[in-house]
Amino acid sequence: MNYVDGFVLAVPTANREAYQRYSEKFAPVFKEFGVINMVECWGSDVPQGKLTSFPLAVQCKEDETVVFSWMTWPSKEVRDAAWAVMMTDPRFDHEVNPMPFDGKRMIYGGFEKLVEI
Repeated sequence: MNYVDGFVLAVPTANREAYQRYSEKFAPVFKEFGVINMVECWGSDVPQGKLTSFPLAVQCKEDETVVFSWMTWPSKEVRDAAWAVMMTDPRFDHEVNPMPFDGKRMIYGGFEKLVEI
């Protein structure tokens, strides 16, 4: 069964094109490690909640936009093995390829797929 990694983050709105380039640069790398597909979504209607919301969760600032993304792996085993190797791959060195957002405010997790239509 496929396995999904999900991510929510706040990206400076001015960095939209830089974020897109960053994502396009790393999509083939993720594919190399076994990702089946990867989707990046730029927030266009993401309301601020009172108790919970994407903006609250990532401490989104006035000049930032919420991004929601996910990648699908063939299995949790493939995903776990890939992440272990990717963390040592020099292409993922943030000094060499800095992220155009604050990675400390990113929310992520792995999910077992229950329903897909």
